[in-house]
Amino acid sequence: MTDIVDQRTRSRMMSGIRGKNTKPEVLIRSLLHSRGYRFRKHYDRLPGKPDIALPKYRALILVNGCFWHGHDCHLFKWPATNHDFWKQKFSVNIARDRKLFEIYRQAGWRVLTIWECSLKGKRRLSETTIVDQMTAWLNSAASEGDIQGNGPTNF
Repeated sequence: MTDIVDQRTRSRMMSGIRGKNTKPEVLIRSLLHSRGYRFRKHYDRLPGKPDIALPKYRALILVNGCFWHGHDCHLFKWPATNHDFWKQKFSVNIARDRKLFEIYRQAGWRVLTIWECSLKGKRRLSETTIVDQMTAWLNSAASEGDIQGNGPTNF
């Protein structure tokens, strides 16, 4: 199957995809702030510049897009064309995520991953549920956590 737009248009569209300050990131920061949490965004003292760092809690929050991080959920769909490129792209992204996760844990940081599917789509959670789960995790002793759309929260 061929692309429905020309290469120049596709390139322009792809270049418009943000890596920082995405809508999900901004929403999570707003929810944390509404509960009185203070944090650092794009924390440059750690490799990979985690999305949100809460040094007081020695905690990091990663807001991951389901497509770019290959999450197994209803929002992820394999692209119909260029299979080899996308397979390689997702493999590299997932390997980098695992490597950084291990670096953070070895440095004594706790890590919570919030998946895009918990924030949008047919299986999204309410903002209250998300902020309650984040707060519960921050106040727990769990070293890692995972919040995803209508799935079990792990921590």
